[in-house]
Amino acid sequence: MFAVTVSFTLYPDARDDFLPLMRENAQLSLELEPGCAQFDICTDGGARVFLYEIYDSAEAFDAHLQSAHFKSFDAAVQEMIAEKTVQTYPEVLR
Repeated sequence: MFAVTVSFTLYPDARDDFLPLMRENAQLSLELEPGCAQFDICTDGGARVFLYEIYDSAEAFDAHLQSAHFKSFDAAVQEMIAEKTVQTYPEVLR
């Protein structure tokens, strides 16, 4: 298993436009990507959004990054994001 966390800080007033696009990306990832096992969206109710994603492997995450729905989402939200940090964890212990 391969975990990915993403922390976003959004620009003021971007949240209402960002979250529906984020939800759609998460839903399509779970529906269309066999290697995507979990995709949680967490928010503080304001400008911070945190993602917790589980993939079968690093290759499955790479496939996610190449998917049409991710590329569309990424292009649509670029101007909404003040800061973004991605971290990956190749070992998930249960």
